[in-house]
Amino acid sequence: MATTAKKSAGDEQVPRLNLPAVNAALLVLVLASAFATIYSTHACRALYARLQELESSQWYLQEDYGRLVLEQSTQASHYRVESIARGDLGMTEPDLARFKVVSK
Repeated sequence: MATTAKKSAGDEQVPRLNLPAVNAALLVLVLASAFATIYSTHACRALYARLQELESSQWYLQEDYGRLVLEQSTQASHYRVESIARGDLGMTEPDLARFKVVSK
């Protein structure tokens, strides 16, 4: 016994989806997602490589800075300044008799 339903005036027909079009749209979305994943992975790796370069450059710069600070402290030491003043420039300490105290 087959049952058949009668359509009443209030029943609306549900439009059927075009399956090949839906499949094509989903395929395009999946491919777009795959290419976006590939691009973001590549960009992440490129940025990480750049970060590695910058960190190694920073390390070399900090090493140079440490050497320069050490050299500056060596060049500006009181003993070195005094030896250059006495030896190369011929400077001497003034006599205490030549000191004058000025009052306000």
